[in-house]
Amino acid sequence: MKDTEQKARAIAVDLQLPVRQVLAAIELLEAGNTIPFIARYRKEVTQGLDEIALRAIEDAVERATALAARKVTVIKSIQSQGLMSDEVRTAIEICGDLRQLEMIYLPFKPKRRTKAAIARERGLQPLADLLILQEPLETSRNATLDKFVNPAVEINDRDAALQGALAIVAEQWSEDTTLRSWMLDDAVASGKVTSSVKRGKKEEAKKFELYFDHREAVGKIPSHRLLAMLRGEAEGLLRIGIAMDDGRALARMKSQFLRDRRFEFHRELVAAIGDCYQRLLQPATQSAVLQNLKEQADTGAIEVFGKNLHELLMASPAGPRVTLGIDPGFRTGCKLAVVDETGKFLATSTIYPTPPQNDYDSAAKRVVEFIDQYNVELIAIGNGTASRETDVFIGTLLKEQDLKVIKVMVSEAGASIYSASEIAIKEFPDLDITVRGAISIARRLQDPLAELVKTDPKSIGVGQYQHDVNQTRLRKCLERTVESCVNAVGVDLNMASVSLLSHVAGIGPKLAENIVAFRDQNGRFENRNELLNVAKLGRKAFEQAAGFLRIRGGEETLDNSAVHPESYTLVGHMAEQLGTDPQTLVGDAGLSHKLNPSDYVDDRFGLPTVMDIISELEKPGRDPRREFKVVRFDDAINSIGDLKSGLVMEGVITNVTHFGAFVDIGVHQDALIHISQLSNSFVKDPNEIVAVGDLVKVKVLEVDAERRRISVTRKF
Repeated sequence: MKDTEQKARAIAVDLQLPVRQVLAAIELLEAGNTIPFIARYRKEVTQGLDEIALRAIEDAVERATALAARKVTVIKSIQSQGLMSDEVRTAIEICGDLRQLEMIYLPFKPKRRTKAAIARERGLQPLADLLILQEPLETSRNATLDKFVNPAVEINDRDAALQGALAIVAEQWSEDTTLRSWMLDDAVASGKVTSSVKRGKKEEAKKFELYFDHREAVGKIPSHRLLAMLRGEAEGLLRIGIAMDDGRALARMKSQFLRDRRFEFHRELVAAIGDCYQRLLQPATQSAVLQNLKEQADTGAIEVFGKNLHELLMASPAGPRVTLGIDPGFRTGCKLAVVDETGKFLATSTIYPTPPQNDYDSAAKRVVEFIDQYNVELIAIGNGTASRETDVFIGTLLKEQDLKVIKVMVSEAGASIYSASEIAIKEFPDLDITVRGAISIARRLQDPLAELVKTDPKSIGVGQYQHDVNQTRLRKCLERTVESCVNAVGVDLNMASVSLLSHVAGIGPKLAENIVAFRDQNGRFENRNELLNVAKLGRKAFEQAAGFLRIRGGEETLDNSAVHPESYTLVGHMAEQLGTDPQTLVGDAGLSHKLNPSDYVDDRFGLPTVMDIISELEKPGRDPRREFKVVRFDDAINSIGDLKSGLVMEGVITNVTHFGAFVDIGVHQDALIHISQLSNSFVKDPNEIVAVGDLVKVKVLEVDAERRRISVTRKF
């Protein structure tokens, strides 16, 4: 308990949160509770900490645990060398940062065979110690050096002895914690990130032209620019560096290490400072600065990717309507797939309305047959190859036939990955990969969340530099985002796939498989308590998951709401006070408004929980996603060549970055709304103005067909 309290105090200071809230959150997490459950159903315990704060605490706990484990390893390593001192142990114990810990450990860290290591092996450490101390010599310069000449270990003369000792001196100076910290701080404060094109790569590196001769302050470079430069370096086209104030660094080193100008080896020590800086400290500092910048850029970019994924997953669902999905194509045709209101596959066909066949009549006949036979209400068209041509074909057909069917362009990012996945093969073993893609496109329109969870979030296309950032951190962020969205919306226990169920708090992939297997063998769930009959699903998993699972038309009305089973008795008490029953109370806003929350607060249920329950009773199982709306592309604009400055068009936001937002305007190339063009007023963060999935009206500013760049604005 004492360790937990100490950890909570340190984290509270770091996150600027009250200690009691942090301690409560840590105890709940250590007891095996999930963050969605804590945020929703344990508000009294944490005093209202939201998911963002809880995630920050969880991350801080992980960092603290990793730091503690590393300290144990470092202490053992130093002790095994017989070099541990009280001063070093204290420095390790009070150290609160992994990077600082590594600086403390650096002088003791087992090293590869450097110049200094070889010199130590040859017995030159005592000479190096004399040079570092810079005290008057007991004998002459030559006599001092002669003591260390030893041809048997390849120290053949005085100069060899001196150079070996100076290599040790340079290495020890380079490992000085105070100097390294100062050097890093100075580089961050006044250094410049530099980039230049590699010789002979100008033509190949044209897309990185902005960075052919670029300098930018370390403290000001935005994440997207740094990631672009690093991508250019990774592709072997750019050279990236950190320009530092060499003069100031050398002056600092001389001030710290040179003690007596009259010392016999003063001139050699001045040279050693230059060697230490050029060979060891400068490269190490540059590497550390770039690493820090990369980590910061990753943090910013991953945050953006998480927000983008959140908006994609929380996109408005078209709902339970019969939908025709179309995976467009030219030579191989367009694959059609009809799914019913629940997403169940009904029929498929292939049509060829696009070049080179241009078989309009047969294609039109088949589409109309499907619409009539299955009462199709929606048509979902994938936005990849041949999408605009297919969209025009469907639009013309609907107009000619006067069909009251809504057509929608749907992002097919990741659909091909899903179509070839084990999940898709298991669901549709006898269908062609392209038909699976068409089914997925249809389902994405019905319920984006339920369908997108089947696909690796990274393949959905959440950001421009998603492949350049730390993949472990990105995966963690995206998995958390999926978990957050799934639990915010809630899951139909009798309809959900294994993929969807696996993201429900407390369940995971194995229990999700067990739930679906139980459902297949025993039929639909009639109440939440039946979950306890599922193999390996115990009380803890039930507690975590139950509130996020919905049962429509079951035995218990509250099972189709976010009210947790632990609160059912409280709802019964509320109904009794109103002279009615829970079934009548659920969904009756008039009755719910008569409830006074404070009347129901006790030791078990605090005010936040009571208010949540009453709110849920008013609108049980409410969907937090936006209302379904459709973007209407201009039928006359099909390619980038059709665009002209001044055109006003509708579009849908596909990606939000720190420098603006990308918008699909129906020409196979997303247009950029630069941050300066998002609003007539100043915009600090594009996420405050737009989100992925937003429908927007834009005006074309500039078109560069050769480089496939389109600039648009919302300022008109």
